[in-house]
Amino acid sequence: MAIVKMRKLNMVALSYDKDAIFNALHKTGAVEIVSHAETAYTQAVEVDVEDLKTRIASLEASLFSLSAEVENYERETGEKSGILKDGFEVSYSDFMNVQTREKEINAVVERINALTDRKNFLKAEIGKLARQKADAEIYAKLQTPFSAFGDTAHTSGKLGVVPMQSRDALEKALEETELCAFELIQTNTESALYFISAHKSVANEVESILSAYGFTVCPYIDGTGDKLYAGLVRKEKELYKELEENGRDLYAMKEQVKPLKIYCDYLQFVLEKEESAEKLRSTKTTFLLQAYVPETAEEEVKVALDSFDGANFYEFSDPTDDETPPTLLKNNKIVESFEGITNTYSAPHYREFDPNAVMAFFYSLFMGFIIGDAGYGILMLLGGGYLWWKNLARPTGMSRLAGAFAVGGIFAIIWGALFNSLFGFAIFNKTLMPNPQSDQWSIAGISVPSVLIISMELGVVQIFAGYICKAVQLFRRKDIIGGICEGIFWALFSVGVGLAIIGFLDEANMPKLASIGGITAGVSLGLAIVTAGRKEKLFGKFTKGFGTAYGVINYASDILSYARLYGLMLSGAVIAQIIATYSAQFIASGNIALILLAVVLLIVGNGFNLVMNLLGAYIHDARLQYVEFYSRFFEGEGELFTPLGSNQKYIYLLKDGQPLKEK
Repeated sequence: MAIVKMRKLNMVALSYDKDAIFNALHKTGAVEIVSHAETAYTQAVEVDVEDLKTRIASLEASLFSLSAEVENYERETGEKSGILKDGFEVSYSDFMNVQTREKEINAVVERINALTDRKNFLKAEIGKLARQKADAEIYAKLQTPFSAFGDTAHTSGKLGVVPMQSRDALEKALEETELCAFELIQTNTESALYFISAHKSVANEVESILSAYGFTVCPYIDGTGDKLYAGLVRKEKELYKELEENGRDLYAMKEQVKPLKIYCDYLQFVLEKEESAEKLRSTKTTFLLQAYVPETAEEEVKVALDSFDGANFYEFSDPTDDETPPTLLKNNKIVESFEGITNTYSAPHYREFDPNAVMAFFYSLFMGFIIGDAGYGILMLLGGGYLWWKNLARPTGMSRLAGAFAVGGIFAIIWGALFNSLFGFAIFNKTLMPNPQSDQWSIAGISVPSVLIISMELGVVQIFAGYICKAVQLFRRKDIIGGICEGIFWALFSVGVGLAIIGFLDEANMPKLASIGGITAGVSLGLAIVTAGRKEKLFGKFTKGFGTAYGVINYASDILSYARLYGLMLSGAVIAQIIATYSAQFIASGNIALILLAVVLLIVGNGFNLVMNLLGAYIHDARLQYVEFYSRFFEGEGELFTPLGSNQKYIYLLKDGQPLKEK
């Protein structure tokens, strides 16, 4: 359990071999190219990747269109092809050979784009036709030709519609107008169709009336209303039929989704190679490369470079003290589950020790304490453990978090047994730990919830561990004095504080521990104050020592922060007990309805309580690690090791020779 030692690779090779060398390095999966320092007689490599980025964006747009169509089609028809699932395995040779299918893939993309464009056109036409149908619907039963509703020698005739809310007012106004007649032909929910005829002497007056009431003149000239509407309906059916065929044609291309995804990831690799070239230095005929390689993979990289036919020179060396290699963590499968929690805060610095194993213990201990119920712990262990185990070969961020919850579940089972709680029910006649809701301890004559004191003692233990980690960190760097002064003295201070708390407890009945703890804390604090300014001059020694003494206030504040363990645990315990109490009463009643209600309450209530507890535990437990624990020793600001071409968006790239799983 450590941070893997890195070796630095320096190489010079012919410029026209650059792409082949990048491929060879990519194949090892163990080389991260870094920016080369400025070197005499060399220049930075200039690259232009805009066209490639545009090409990738266009390809992904086509892939998105096809995937969306496949998803919609399967949702509507109930078919399940599984073709859209990402993370499918691809052999290294198939991945690299996809470039030979460029013409075929371009033809597929062209076909997708043509079908997609046609689909969009059809949708636009259907939308336009829907508006035309809505306008023509009022004329749907009109069999008289539109041309018949016109002017005569002495009259002005108008065919058109008015809104239904204006119908009565319009008819009244027309009835009061001399030499004017009208006929209501058809109505629907929104409009009324009228033919209005008036003598030309009153045409202007009628025109004003019609305008005032929102009269819209019929826009059609040729044919009849029924044939017009029937034609629109027929055309709409034709468009829908073509749209359906278009969808089937796109769905028929579903087998092209995977090749397109492989090609997208391949082009992303090509883009990464081009962008990595910016980190190189070059002459007219050669390029210079610097990279980091895990020490364990050095021989593999050497074999890859030695098997390359082109001319190149390379050497491996240890990074200098002023260089900061990327961080590669190497932990067992259990501790790996907790790496994401640390990395969310900051990746460990290359030159510090990996804190994940220590943090994982405390994180799980505190999570189990917050959950504090054996039943909930069993669910966490089974559910989280299953997700973790299912993805053990190819872990994801979610599966690793599930693994962390599963380990927390083990501690929850232990704490649940100690607190005598199984889904809020008592499982033993006698409890080993105080009741978090009622039991109080007296400390220096003051009654304090007993579990609150336990929470703060747990905090003292973790802070003690933090100072031990600080000492180990400095010892590793050969700073023995610093490790003692900044780590061991403060660790002893924590021991003294922990013993003093126990000594002041009336229930512990060990008053001597108060004296022992006080002396231990006082002496160690005095030594820490005296040695704090060991590297400073006279005035600096005083201010440094004063700052150290003042730090005791911050120490006390940090201990109080662990009270959140008690608060979160208490809220979950109270809810679990309420659920258990009511459920037991419902079951004891013998009423079938109440028994069913009890079952629902147990499932839903405990499910909700567990989810909320997990959310609170995840956030606040992480906060304790980041603020109270890591602040003692953790430096962070590391950059995780990212080998060339290691990030695939759609596929899972197997190493050469690694077999595909049987489906």
